[in-house]
Amino acid sequence: MRNETRGTLELTLAMVLSGTLGIFVVESGAAPFDVVFFRCLFGAVALGAYSLARGYFTGHGFTPGKLGLAALGGVFIVFNWVFLFEAYEATSISFATVVYHTQPFFLVVLGAVLFRERITAAKFGWLGVAFVGLVLVSGIRPGDTASLKGLGLALAAAVLYALSTVVTKRITGVRPHLIALVQVLVGLPLLLPFVDLAGTGGIGAGWGWLVGLGFVHTGLMYVLMYAAYQKLPTAKIAVLAFTYPAVAMFADWAVYGHHIGLVQALGVPLIVLASLKVTLAARTPAAAPAPRTAGHAPEAASPVATRSA
Repeated sequence: MRNETRGTLELTLAMVLSGTLGIFVVESGAAPFDVVFFRCLFGAVALGAYSLARGYFTGHGFTPGKLGLAALGGVFIVFNWVFLFEAYEATSISFATVVYHTQPFFLVVLGAVLFRERITAAKFGWLGVAFVGLVLVSGIRPGDTASLKGLGLALAAAVLYALSTVVTKRITGVRPHLIALVQVLVGLPLLLPFVDLAGTGGIGAGWGWLVGLGFVHTGLMYVLMYAAYQKLPTAKIAVLAFTYPAVAMFADWAVYGHHIGLVQALGVPLIVLASLKVTLAARTPAAAPAPRTAGHAPEAASPVATRSA
């Protein structure tokens, strides 16, 4: 099998898994903070075991500064999950997922604010297209507080994801598996004060869904993504990333009967097209290795490639 073909299959499978994440969250029956805590716990076990088996801890490449950046990124990524899962509850998996995919536009804005990166006229245009799409997708009517709350939560999740990407982008010479491991480990003490450990004893079969979130949607999914990023060009990664919202919308309809209305549906292709254009305009070399030194491993995945929940 050709390297690129294998990478395509790996990333497609990873995005399909990502698209089913909302089902696991809802079916667990646990509160969002509890869900994220146990996702971090089981995910840390999965990523730690994989990294240990592959020998990634040897010559890990971490310095105190890089470890601090990874931990800061972990703060953002963990609360990004909390807000996204809260958005699932407030509205629906479909609605929250589509709004969540405004991440690339916040990356553009953060780049301009933090690093004085120039926003071209074309990017301004696509930001406008995305805004129109967002207005259509929201479909918010006066008094529709649930949709308004869900919209705010999903946008907050997107902002936090973009902040995590900006921070992670500055870490080089460290395998992304180890960065992800640090991030989920940070989530354990961070979320513990908010977790209802006594309440989780009554979720019964929900434990199976929580274990799946950790081992499948954090362990296996990330391993597949990082393997694929090394084999695929940026353009293909950007296109395949939209398998995630497509699967999420289908799963939400198939399992819960949720679907967006006709007017909302008109906004989806606008957000998808604008996001794709902005992502490709970044021209970030997703498969480029980090500068190597003795014992150092490939750098963290490109922000263009890290579009999964």
